[in-house]
Parts: sequence; C-alpha cells; structure tokens
Amino acid sequence: MDKLVHAIHEVVRFEKVAPFTLRVFFEDGTSQVIDFWPALHGEIFEPLRDATYFDRVRLDPEVGTITWPNGADFDPATLHVWPRYGPEIAALAAPWQSPANAERR
Repeated sequence: MDKLVHAIHEVVRFEKVAPFTLRVFFEDGTSQVIDFWPALHGEIFEPLRDATYFDRVRLDPEVGTITWPNGADFDPATLHVWPRYGPEIAALAAPWQSPANAERR
C-alpha cells in the first residue's frame, strides 16, 4: 500500500491585499494570494461575506493558520496549494450559498 503524503505547513503571517483577499505567507518562504470570496458559503463561512467581519481575521500561531472570531479557519496545507484546490473548494461550497449574500459587498 502506498503511503499517503500530506505536507504540513504553517501560516506565519498574512496581509490584506484587496477586499476578501489575503496574501498568506508560509514557514517555507512561499506565499499565496487568495481571494476567499468564492468559498465563503455555509453556516461557518457565510458571516465572513461581511467585509468588516472578514477583516477581523487573525493569525493563530498555536495552530498555524488564520482564524476568525466565529471559529472559521482554513487548513494551512490547503491554503498552501490554494491555486490547485481553491476552485474545487468554491464549487463544493456553492450549494450552501445564501441568496441574500450572493453579491460581493
């Protein structure tokens, strides 16, 4: 049986680059610019569609990722490879979209 390899990554800092968009920096010196808007659906992530609430993002050094006051967070390994999986995550989240929050604010 092949071993499942799952890279462990840690977010070390981030900066806001646009509404709902962060540049996320990792322990290995790489970074990703991530537009989170398409993935912000469902009970946990829907509150982040409010720009003021989204901007309450914080780095949780204990778990090595970004978090919000309601407990929303993203796996740092997923953030590290967001260009590869971000569209898939957005597609999976789309069915949970609330009609009232369909447009970017």
